[in-house]
Order: sequence, then structure tokens, then C-alpha cells
Amino acid sequence: MPGRRILEVEVTNVSTHGIWLLIRGKEKFLPFDLFPWFREANMRQILSVEMPDEGHLYWPELDVDLSEESIDHPERFPLVSKLVPVDSEHVIK
Repeated sequence: MPGRRILEVEVTNVSTHGIWLLIRGKEKFLPFDLFPWFREANMRQILSVEMPDEGHLYWPELDVDLSEESIDHPERFPLVSKLVPVDSEHVIK
């Protein structure tokens, strides 16, 4: 009986500068400067990476989705998320 198809992704190293991944035999680097969501993550969160679809990486414990293309060409995917100040009218009580 055939099993579920497992796509290959593995965290091979974590340093103060970023994360190294091995994706289908190719090493890729995610510097924290370009991928800040991982900077404060713990090892368990970083190591729990999945590849649910070809070219799509997901860290469920961090709720971070990245396309492989965004790792290969981060200049095409500038960060658009910004901290928005909350005023007292919009605070949920």
C-alpha cells in the first residue's frame, strides 16, 4: 500500500545570522535580516518545517508560509507587514 508523498525539507543549521535549509538536496539560506519571523523563534519552532506542496514551505508553530521563490529571490517579495499603532478607540475590552 503506497504511503503519503513526503516532500523533502530539513533544517541543517541555525546561527545568529539565519537558517540553512536543505530542500530536495539543495542548500538554501534564510538570513534573519530578510526573514525576521524566525529571529526570536525557538529551535522546536524552527525545526518543525513542512513542505505541504511543491515549492511551498510552512512552519505551523510560527504560522509562517514561504514560497521557495521568495527564498531564492527575496528582492521580488519586499516585506509589506508593518506594526500599526492601536489607539484607545480600537482596543477590544
